[in-house]
Amino acid sequence: MTGYSPEVAVLLCTYNGNRFLSSQLESLLNQAAVSVSLTASDDGSTDNTVQILRDCSRHNRQIIDLRQGPRAGAAQNFLSLICDKNISANYFAYADQDDIWDEDKLSRAVSALAECHPNRPALYCARTRSLSASGEISGCSPLFCRSPSFANALVHNIGGGNTMVMNRASRELLCRGGNVDVVSHDWWTYLLVSGAGGTVIYDPEPCLDYRQHSANQIGANTGIKRRASRYLEALNGRNRDWNSRNISALEQNAALLTPDNQQRLRSFSQSRHGGLLTRFRGIRRAGLYAQTFSGNLGLFFATLLKKI
Repeated sequence: MTGYSPEVAVLLCTYNGNRFLSSQLESLLNQAAVSVSLTASDDGSTDNTVQILRDCSRHNRQIIDLRQGPRAGAAQNFLSLICDKNISANYFAYADQDDIWDEDKLSRAVSALAECHPNRPALYCARTRSLSASGEISGCSPLFCRSPSFANALVHNIGGGNTMVMNRASRELLCRGGNVDVVSHDWWTYLLVSGAGGTVIYDPEPCLDYRQHSANQIGANTGIKRRASRYLEALNGRNRDWNSRNISALEQNAALLTPDNQQRLRSFSQSRHGGLLTRFRGIRRAGLYAQTFSGNLGLFFATLLKKI
């Protein structure tokens, strides 16, 4: 149909984001070749974030649906939006409050997702460029070359939520999964879509400028110092706790997984509590892998030290 623009529901979560929010809103509302509907969930900001959203809504053609978040952290805020069946669109995209999207971010994602069967869950994610608080680009996120899969998702999230766009089937899958207790909404999305046998598209080309500053919840995994810090946190048991929460959420939704992935989940879950040989056999049986050599090395040592 001539002039047709796919509708994308952009799900924006905010919390004390007045410093960079205006620039992000401009990039969200100026996406090319798609029709954007924007829903913003504010999680109790005490600065003028809410006023910025209201002012933007008044001065733009797009009306921002502004609501109060659950005040239970970013993951629950995003899940409250993606699980809200009153938000209707062809595609759905998570948005952070402080990035700057490329003009064709959504159209690139939609073009890729349109190649997938509409009844099968499909998820798009991409690399990012690191943007300093002062506006300087300082490289890109790591390039992952191995195929996305549930075996990878169990131990490694390849997609930042700020890059994720999904079709309606994926959104319906997440609604069925519900507001589970998980570490992050993006990792949960990768887990559930891949676990259900959906398609995960990883774009090696960056699609946005990912703002790095002291208030980042996660931050880019770049630089020797940052990576070393994450490995130390993992060896101190952080990743084991994260895995426990993810496994619990998956077990609650085991019926949504394919039979093969149900078995993979059982193998991973059971192996974590056994002896050394049991742990390594379970990891091998589940076929788990990270995307990088250093990631797989970390997986080996985490298994060895019972920190997985």
